[in-house]
Amino acid sequence: MVKRTGKALQIASTYIGTIVGAGFATGQEILQFFTRFGYWGTLTIAVATALFIWLGGKMMLIASEIGAKSYEDLNIALFGDKYGKWISHFMLVVLLGVTAVMLAGAGTIFYENWNVSYQTGLLVTIAACYFLLRKGMKAILTVNAIVVPVMLLFTALIMLDTFQTPEADRFITIATDHSVWAAWASPFLYTAFNLSMAQAVLVPLGSEIKDRKTIVLGSWIGGIGIGIMLLAGHIALSVHMPGIQQFAIPMGGIAKQLGHIVQYIYIFLIFAEIFTTLIADIYGLTLQLQERLKWSRPFITLGILAFCYFASQIGFGPLLSTLYPIFGLISLGWLYLVIRRRMAH
Repeated sequence: MVKRTGKALQIASTYIGTIVGAGFATGQEILQFFTRFGYWGTLTIAVATALFIWLGGKMMLIASEIGAKSYEDLNIALFGDKYGKWISHFMLVVLLGVTAVMLAGAGTIFYENWNVSYQTGLLVTIAACYFLLRKGMKAILTVNAIVVPVMLLFTALIMLDTFQTPEADRFITIATDHSVWAAWASPFLYTAFNLSMAQAVLVPLGSEIKDRKTIVLGSWIGGIGIGIMLLAGHIALSVHMPGIQQFAIPMGGIAKQLGHIVQYIYIFLIFAEIFTTLIADIYGLTLQLQERLKWSRPFITLGILAFCYFASQIGFGPLLSTLYPIFGLISLGWLYLVIRRRMAH
């Protein structure tokens, strides 16, 4: 029982660490998908949490059932041979794009907060990624087991601070001029996008763990953890609406008010979160390319890192503003198929 709980906690922390990438950590995603819809935000976060528990678990169980080596195997099982391969090609491109953005984000943190040049930041991050990824899935589990509890603790701090402000209950009363339809579509879009990105890690993780109950328990703890962090961010951001929308890193703006030390810890946490998502994505991409190309794993990892280094020189704004909406829609189709698929048991 103790062993199962330990394994489930590892699954949960990797699940949380993979979902809580840069957009989530900065508060930007919470703002766009939930907080701007005012009092609807709290209800739609509850919907997103339920979807994360249910579908994250289901995805890992399908992967475990079919013994999926990489997310392409899962997509072939969902979409059939021909379309599954196409969807995987597309996801490969998007994952490469998102990974380059994560790397650019890490470089920016070095430059904006630690007075280290952007290029040095990129190279330090790349070296750390390469070193850790040689250890495979173990490294991802270990990094997340450290970063995620600290992140949850920090989330609790921001929550406590928010509840001491006079307008702490604004998340219940705040009005919105956005349509109800947009508000209720957002948890589905948010979950679809994040889960289809996370399959790079959750699929190999699910297929490594053979025990059904461990996977189910892990997805419950992970899904609830993601929900709590979403809610904490939403409550804190609601207090500062609408002014908080002008910040590129809204949560950083809130952390500033808690003093310098907290702000430094928070910036480091944002870096750590970007880093966990970065190694997770690169790991998934490496497995995916290894199945196709049959090259050695370290060589493929180096290739991906080199590509991301050159891509992050551009700054990825224009590409992503085109890719994200298309990817969101494809992800919704993918989510529907995960929901529809019957399990063997």
